[in-house]
Amino acid sequence: MAESVVVRIEKEEMVRLLKEEPLFSEMFTTHLLSRTMRIEADLIDQLFNSSERRLARLLLILANYGNEGKPEPILAKISQETLAEMIGTTRSRVSSS
Repeated sequence: MAESVVVRIEKEEMVRLLKEEPLFSEMFTTHLLSRTMRIEADLIDQLFNSSERRLARLLLILANYGNEGKPEPILAKISQETLAEMIGTTRSRVSSS
C-alpha cells in the first residue's frame, strides 16, 4: 500500500494533456494497456481455471511475484470472503483450498 492522491480531470483537459504532453500521454497509454491486459487475463482465468488456480494466481499477484524486484509478504488483512469475491467463488471454497 502506498499513499496516493486522486485527481479528477475534465475531458477537455485530458484531451489537451494527451496532445501536448508526450510524457503524460505515454504514461497514461501504458497504464491503459496494462490495465486492459490484466482485465483480459482475469477474464480468461475466470473462464478456464478452477477456483483453486484462480486463488493461487490472485495470491501471487498480491505478493508481487514475477514482477520487478522480489516477492513481498502480503501485509494487508484480507478475509477469505474478500478473496472469494475477488476470484468469483464462495468463502467455503476458499477455505478448503
